[in-house]
Amino acid sequence: MADPAFAIERLRKRADFLACAQAPSCARGAIVIQARPRGDDQSLVRAGFTATKRIGGAVQRNRAKRRMREAARLLLPDLARPGFDYVLIARGGVTTRAWERLLDDVKSALIRLAAERDGRARDPAGAPPAD
Repeated sequence: MADPAFAIERLRKRADFLACAQAPSCARGAIVIQARPRGDDQSLVRAGFTATKRIGGAVQRNRAKRRMREAARLLLPDLARPGFDYVLIARGGVTTRAWERLLDDVKSALIRLAAERDGRARDPAGAPPAD
């Protein structure tokens, strides 16, 4: 599933997180994903993870981030576009959600972001985009 040559780097600087906050996002179940094209020619994907105090204490926040990191490790090589930054944000229930459902949330959010990025998104009424 995961390509060992596919490079995923962690976002660590606040400026990178703030830049992703201005990018398109998609909320699915217990997670929100923001995706921002960097505009450089690097072929690597960068990912950041965040959980606010609304998730719970430090133990719950750390558990949420560990679960999101593992989901990203499994799914980003197949669904992420090189040259993009992704921020995964924990929502309520991320620590108690079944693992398969959490993976489905991440996968569907990544697919939706890719569809919006490519201009294939449907409008809220479900009609196909006008050509």
